Amino acid sequence: MKIKKGFVLRELCGEYMVAGEGMEQINFNKLIRLNASAAYLWQEVAEREFTADTLAELLVGKYGIPEPQAQADATALCQVWKREGLIE
Repeated sequence: MKIKKGFVLRELCGEYMVAGEGMEQINFNKLIRLNASAAYLWQEVAEREFTADTLAELLVGKYGIPEPQAQADATALCQVWKREGLIE
C-alpha cells in the first residue's frame, strides 16, 4: 500500500487532519481526523510502500504494545484509510 499523492497531514489547533491538495484530489472535499498514533504512522510511511505489518511493527517499537494488539490496530487503520480513499 501507499498513501495516494496529494494527501497531506496537517496539525490544526492540536488536532491532526489529512486533507487533499492539488489537482489529484480536486474532488476530495473532506478532512480526515487522525489521533496522535495514526498521525505518527502516517508520517512514518508517507513516502514509502507499507503493509499492516509495517504499521504494527512501528506501533510496537514506539508504544511497546503487544504484537497482537498492534496487528489488530494496524489492520483496522488500513481498512479505514482504504475506505476513505487515502491509500492505494
